[in-house]
Amino acid sequence: MTKIALVDDNRNYLVSLSMALEAEGLEVDCYSDGQAALRAFDARRPDLVVLDLKMPRMDGMELLDRLRRKSSLPVIILSSRDSELDEALGLRMGADDYLRKSGSQRVLIARIRALLRRQTAWAAAKRIVLESVDDPSSTLRTRVSDSVVRIGESLCDDPEMRDKVDNWIVRAAQHLVAQYGTEITAIITETIERWDADEASRRIELHVGRDLQFIRINGTVVGSLAGLVIYTVAQLLF
Repeated sequence: MTKIALVDDNRNYLVSLSMALEAEGLEVDCYSDGQAALRAFDARRPDLVVLDLKMPRMDGMELLDRLRRKSSLPVIILSSRDSELDEALGLRMGADDYLRKSGSQRVLIARIRALLRRQTAWAAAKRIVLESVDDPSSTLRTRVSDSVVRIGESLCDDPEMRDKVDNWIVRAAQHLVAQYGTEITAIITETIERWDADEASRRIELHVGRDLQFIRINGTVVGSLAGLVIYTVAQLLF
C-alpha cells in the first residue's frame, strides 16, 4: 500500500487530512515535528511526504533540506503562510509542490496522486533502462555501444569535428561556472564537510592510491639511479 507521511504540529489538521487520505486507500504516518519524522523515515520509508513549514524542534525547510541531501522522495509543502517568498524558497530547495492549507483537500489529494504517478512511471522507466544496460544482448546496449564507437571514430578521423566538440565542452564549462559556480562550490564544500577524516583518507587512497604508489616507486628508483651515477662519476674523476 502507498504510504504518505504527514508532518505538522496541528493535531486537528493531521487527523482531518489523514482520515481523508485513508479514505482514498492510502496508508498514513503522522508526525508532529521534523525531528520525529526524520528519525522514522529510514525505517518507515514513505512514498511521499506532506509537510508544514512552522513546526517545533525542526521546521519544514530544515526537514526538506535534510531529506534532499540523501533522497529524491516526493515532497509537498502544505502551509498556512501566504507568502510568495516561502513558496519560491521551498520549490528552490527541492519541494515538488507548494499548497496552502486554505485550499481544498480534494485538490491536495489530486496533487498527491499526480506526483505518485510520475514517481511510479519514472521508477519503472529507470528499472527498464538499468536492466537493458546490464544485458549485453539488449537492443539499447547494442545501439549505444555502436553509437559511441562511431562517434569515437569520427573524432579520431575528423579534426574539424574534434575542434568543435572541444569548443562546445569549453563553452559549457564556462557557462556552468558563470551561472552556477556558487552552488557547485557549496555542494562540494558541504559534501567534504560531512566526511570524517578516516572516510576522506579512505576515499583519496581508493581513487589515487595506485597512482601515488607508482609515483613513490618511480621516485625511489630514479633517485637511486641518480645517486649511483653521481657516485660512479665522482669515483672516476677523483
